[in-house]
Amino acid sequence: MKFATRLLHNGNEIDPGTGAASIPLYQASTFHQSDLDHPGPYDYGRSGNPTRHALEQTLAELEGGCRGFAFASGMAAISTALLLFSKGDRLIVSQDLYGGTYRLLTEVLPRLGIRADFVDTTELDRVEAVIGPDTRGIYIETPSNPTLKVTDLGGITRLAKEHGLLTLVDNTFLTPCLQRPLEWGADLVIHSATKFISGHSDVVSGAVVVKEKGVAERIAFLQNTLGSILGVQDSWFTLRGLKTLTARMAAAQAAADRIARELERIPEIRRVYYTGLENHPGHRLQAGQADGHGAVLSFDLGSEGLARKVLSRVQLPLVAVSLGAVESILSWPARMSHAAMSREERLNRGVTDGLLRLSVGLEDPGDLLEDLDRAIRGRRIASAGIEWRASIL
Repeated sequence: MKFATRLLHNGNEIDPGTGAASIPLYQASTFHQSDLDHPGPYDYGRSGNPTRHALEQTLAELEGGCRGFAFASGMAAISTALLLFSKGDRLIVSQDLYGGTYRLLTEVLPRLGIRADFVDTTELDRVEAVIGPDTRGIYIETPSNPTLKVTDLGGITRLAKEHGLLTLVDNTFLTPCLQRPLEWGADLVIHSATKFISGHSDVVSGAVVVKEKGVAERIAFLQNTLGSILGVQDSWFTLRGLKTLTARMAAAQAAADRIARELERIPEIRRVYYTGLENHPGHRLQAGQADGHGAVLSFDLGSEGLARKVLSRVQLPLVAVSLGAVESILSWPARMSHAAMSREERLNRGVTDGLLRLSVGLEDPGDLLEDLDRAIRGRRIASAGIEWRASIL
């Protein structure tokens, strides 16, 4: 079956007990054991819940893994996955990545003796040059956040296997709808399921999907031991949001492509980052290893001053942290997603003070373009009965 069909017919869409077309919320913290010598599949809510289990199985099926795990947030998923490693281990990590992941790798894991070497993973020679006797894994984002650098999934996983390393891929931007890293040899896929998977700005959740049974057992142990599991109601909301993933991604991606091309024509914008543009350095690679380019783009306005003006003028996008929702979200990475980095570190990664990240939602792309154009050029013309927002920055 094609992905759109598997999204709705994956074995986890019907309640086996009642035939209900929606998996029930099993609002229970503990489960009665009628046979102490042969306990049932569920005993305590932290260890397992039927609603959460349905979500975890669905994600595993869609990513092509043997087992999935749902967590209380994307950072809970990332943190648990990185605790596969131990004192003395080193990781090779994409230089360009989410600020929260950077904070974990630079301020928390070093206290446990786990250290990261940040490398431009788009250049495999650089990655190989950094591999040392203590290297145990490679962690990548592709496309990366927020400058959308593209790492060769097949190349990086082959290199990892040659050296006996685990490969972990943050697949939040594209989801299994457009990219399935496990098919390219990755060992783990990680999601902030808050974003496109849930898709409605109403839940915080995370996920890990694992390719092989041995690694899955280790993640299961960590999930149960650390306890940062996804609650039953949020599991249900994530399952519901997931059902419309294909339709949402198709519409948002088409709009993002149009918007990226139009933004390139605005002289005030110095650069547009979107892998769907033919002039993007990773365009051909992205087209070859994924089924699309997603709905996230970034553009550099050249200065903090203009970025502030645009953020205070736009009418339609939310000015907010996060991405992947039905409404468009305009973020300022320097002060939001990447605030954990020093200015020097940000600039080294291309995260300038004038860079804005746009997650395109389901509004009419023409309306979004008109709104962005007015905000960038400073023409304060109200439309569709929407009043201009007061400056918030």
